[in-house]
Amino acid sequence: MVTRSFRIRRHFLIPLGLVVSLTLALLISCLLLPIPLAKTLILTGLLLPAGILFAECSLRRVNLEEDGILVRKLLRDKRLRYDQLTSIETVLVRKRAYVSLSSEEDFLILSNSYDHFGDLLHQLLGKVPNNVISEETRQLALKPPEKSSDIFSAWLAVAVLLLILYVQLGGAF
Repeated sequence: MVTRSFRIRRHFLIPLGLVVSLTLALLISCLLLPIPLAKTLILTGLLLPAGILFAECSLRRVNLEEDGILVRKLLRDKRLRYDQLTSIETVLVRKRAYVSLSSEEDFLILSNSYDHFGDLLHQLLGKVPNNVISEETRQLALKPPEKSSDIFSAWLAVAVLLLILYVQLGGAF
């Protein structure tokens, strides 16, 4: 069985992992230094969703198999057979692309957050019946959009957290 696997872009995972690490470092410094409890609670509230998002993005995979598509997520998998698909539609929101794969019983949504999204889309469309592919999806496969604002935002968060950590630890040394 030939399988091609696609992951969330590493260019996004690296700064997201740094955000989680720096938030954890800030939380630890809050526990060790005389910092108000409110700041510690806020950092804990930020760390939990950021950690879950990082775990979800790190573990997410799309596997194109010979007879179907398998999406692996944190604590769950979802599989659709190509011959059971009834439609493949596309929604574009600015530079974010969403491709929905529907069968009578289930659906999957893929976005251009995956590395090599153009290859993913091209290979997927080569495996499914032609009559289920919308014209918008065919056009998207010709020129898939590349989104980088999420990567920029993640790096900006890293810079802000580094600045906060520097200021917070600057008085301790």
